[in-house]
Amino acid sequence: MTSNCIHKQPNASMCYICGRDNPVGLKMEFYDDGAGMVKSVVTPADHFQGYPGVLHGGVVASILDEVVGRSIMAGDHHRFMMTVSMNVQYRHPVLMGQELTAIGNVTRLKGRIGKAEGQLVLPDGTVACEAQLVLADMPAELANEERIDFLGWRVDPD
Repeated sequence: MTSNCIHKQPNASMCYICGRDNPVGLKMEFYDDGAGMVKSVVTPADHFQGYPGVLHGGVVASILDEVVGRSIMAGDHHRFMMTVSMNVQYRHPVLMGQELTAIGNVTRLKGRIGKAEGQLVLPDGTVACEAQLVLADMPAELANEERIDFLGWRVDPD
């Protein structure tokens, strides 16, 4: 991974975005800098297109939801938060067959509420989409050790 995002984050088993065992998922891997930034690189398969030749906007938003939400985990891979609200600005169509860089950054973390933002960047550096999220701590009953183990939440070797 480029830059100072060298700490690999865990993946789950069946997550649509990061699930190592999800046969129709993106299987994305995420790396953080330990201080609030997360990056991932992905080339989505053709079955993720909406309009012919263009990545579906819902998939674009899903990628941003994941990378931005994971920015909260930089430094603590068991700090689980859920999206409360998400604001997405689509800037450019994302053509299929391209390597995309997803970047998420924490902008504020206070108590049980966080704010973070991110971008999906095309190979030429053009920002295709931006998002801002408000996040809240996940309820304890959803983020206990038993459920985390069941999800297969672990760092996979490169």
